[in-house]
Amino acid sequence: MALAVAGLAYAYLTHPTTLIVAVAPNGGSEPALMRAYADALMKGKASIRLRLVPFGGVRESAEALRDGKVDLAVVRPDVSMPRNGLTLAVLREQATFVVAPRQASIDGFPALAGKRLGILAPRKADHALLRGLMARHGLDLRDDNPDGGASAKAVTLVPVEEADLSTYLAAGRIDAVILLTTPTSAAAQRIVGLVRDADTNGEAALFGISDIPATLARMPRLQAVTVPAGLFDGDPRLPAEDLSTVGSSYRLMARSTMSRSVAAEVTQHLFEMRALLAEATPAAEDVTHPTYDTTVGATSAHLPIHPGAIDYYEREQESFIERYESWIYLVAIFGGGLGSVFAWFRQRLGRIRRERIEVATARLLEIRSNARCSTDRVKLEAMAGETDDLAASIARHSMRRATEPRTLAAATFAIDATRSTITRRLRGHPSVGVAVVGEEPDGERKR
Repeated sequence: MALAVAGLAYAYLTHPTTLIVAVAPNGGSEPALMRAYADALMKGKASIRLRLVPFGGVRESAEALRDGKVDLAVVRPDVSMPRNGLTLAVLREQATFVVAPRQASIDGFPALAGKRLGILAPRKADHALLRGLMARHGLDLRDDNPDGGASAKAVTLVPVEEADLSTYLAAGRIDAVILLTTPTSAAAQRIVGLVRDADTNGEAALFGISDIPATLARMPRLQAVTVPAGLFDGDPRLPAEDLSTVGSSYRLMARSTMSRSVAAEVTQHLFEMRALLAEATPAAEDVTHPTYDTTVGATSAHLPIHPGAIDYYEREQESFIERYESWIYLVAIFGGGLGSVFAWFRQRLGRIRRERIEVATARLLEIRSNARCSTDRVKLEAMAGETDDLAASIARHSMRRATEPRTLAAATFAIDATRSTITRRLRGHPSVGVAVVGEEPDGERKR
């Protein structure tokens, strides 16, 4: 039984844990990244496996996590933040910054008033984010509408494809371009280069959101992002110095009830396999850990981090014994208690059998005493039959469990003495005849 229990426990503990993951958005880089991650876990025979469930947008994936339909989800907090979601890793950071030809004389958000601002691949979430940021600078964001009037504080948002960007800039259909993207991406490099080429002197101005602490206080689901100095090639390189701005992020979040050990494993495999995943999708290069100062700050921030992820980041993951320490103690305690109960039952059953043998022995002695005083043949034969029954009962109890030698010896002596007494009384009875045991003509033995 112990080996069977140990085998079942080993099979349970080593069986891969399958987690359901909500991936979004359609056309984004995150679904491809999660598919590569799931394949890598399966090929590596890891203890964690992923089952992906696609959703059209990050709002839907966040709702799936909130409703408990999935264990993990790709979430963009500024779009929808599930109340039970805790961050494991940042899959992609998006910085918000504007790039404009130097000749447009646009060097900050206030200078965008009355201008036409190009945006590539606009999403509803991006519109909501830009509207909030423009309002922070006293500007009014409106969609491109040639027939509509515009106020002095209006900024017209114009969707544009990358292939048409140079044409739009040269024709004056847009004055600048706003980017909500990963600064290190190849697309960001190309767009900044196109804007620079649209300037007669080949120069461009690049700026981000001002007053970052106040902006984050008003929009806590965003995060501070730094664009390193000289990130964008050209002469001169842009930006001239580190550019601080704000942006959104795509995060891998887990439900808050997920165990710390499982969350730590998911986070650990994601970062350890990052180089392998980068061979399948460039999005793996953008995976990073969320920034935090202290453990308390990480768990109480506006975008809290899962304690299991913090265990991995701080190299405090639990060992097997630490992880199942409570269960080991409980099994030891309850196992000892059950063993004691089982031992008590065995002792109790042994005592009951012994008592039954002692009762049978006392009855045999009582039969012997009665047989010595009896002269009735019928009663003596009944006593003989009861003696046989008692002997059989004693034999059965002795076979079921080893009986104390003294108890069994006393019972044996009582059986022999009782049978001897009854036999003598039957032989001495007047109606018995000359023989107690004889043979009938057909050979059968008869008392």
